[in-house]
Amino acid sequence: MRRSYVRALGTVALAATLVVAAGCQDTGGGDGGTASGDCGGKIAIFGAFTGDNAGLVIPSLNGAKLAVKQFNEANPNCKVTMQEFDTQGDPAVATPFANQIAGDNSFLGVIGGHFSGESDATMPIYQAAGLAMVSPSATRSDLTQKGNTSFYRVVGNDSTQAGAVASYLKAQNAQKVFMVDDASAYGAGITDELGKQLGPLVVNKDKIQERQAQFDATISKIKSAKADFVFYGGYTREAAPLVKQMRAAGVQAKFVGPDGLYDPAFPKGASGGAEGAIITCPCLPPDKAGGTFSADYQKEYGIAPGSYGAEGFDGAKVYLDAFKDGKKTRADILAYVKAYDKQGVSKYIKFDSKGDVDPSKVVIWAYQIKGEAIEPLQELKLS
Repeated sequence: MRRSYVRALGTVALAATLVVAAGCQDTGGGDGGTASGDCGGKIAIFGAFTGDNAGLVIPSLNGAKLAVKQFNEANPNCKVTMQEFDTQGDPAVATPFANQIAGDNSFLGVIGGHFSGESDATMPIYQAAGLAMVSPSATRSDLTQKGNTSFYRVVGNDSTQAGAVASYLKAQNAQKVFMVDDASAYGAGITDELGKQLGPLVVNKDKIQERQAQFDATISKIKSAKADFVFYGGYTREAAPLVKQMRAAGVQAKFVGPDGLYDPAFPKGASGGAEGAIITCPCLPPDKAGGTFSADYQKEYGIAPGSYGAEGFDGAKVYLDAFKDGKKTRADILAYVKAYDKQGVSKYIKFDSKGDVDPSKVVIWAYQIKGEAIEPLQELKLS
């Protein structure tokens, strides 16, 4: 989506826990020592918290909020504040917010972006300000190939996910795969990655546009190709009407999409057309997360954690551990993130020299649409 600069400055949503307090004490938990003196600090989190694709991001936001709440309850003398910036996933909205955050020295770290496009647009701003970015869900592979020294992610990238999708499709004896993407940074990126993995199994490709509502031309191409699988790279807003119209036109090809479709709005918006569709995600089913995270999330929000809930929790905890260990400046926290080496609830968190989480710890799952539910199907083999 696109919004004006004026609109961007007006859509900030603030949700904070208690204010920063002086003093710091260790309350246990095995997270290492703490420093004396001032403890705590302020972080920002940005992403699509409202809008057509917010269902993909809200679990991550809630996971981060839960981590901060639990930390503040356990560390009353080391308070952390988290401020939300609602970008609606739009790079044009995220950019002025990034300038605002970078220019405010009270912010010591950033959780985000959640989408690849907004991450790509804001990375140079945060790097210039010496602010660490820890992303729970921005997966485009080249984000960590640009030489940026501030961007880190707790989730596997699209190259890893594409390899798992390719292995899945081959195991399903796919013969003709038709590929569609929405031309977004994320959608085009993962579709290109998968195309490299599938080679001659790809019978044709097509691009649609963000906010497109009618897909007759694309559906005609799918029919002509006699595809048995359709892979869609993009987000829910366009995927739901696309698959709905495919089924209405008699196309029975199996529909497969990556984590951008892990959103309750996808099966709901498809009005039954998404039944049996497969969604892949480098995110864990709720019952696979470590510790008491799933139970705590369910108790806090009255619903099981969805896409990237555990990863949002882990993204926040990286900063919480830094504050608890007495880090007080942007430079100290950036160095702490770079060297982070601890077990999280989604996986073991340790970053390579480019900012990617250790690929040996990445797990990809396939989920299946049943009615309006997104249910775990199987863990996928990494190629």
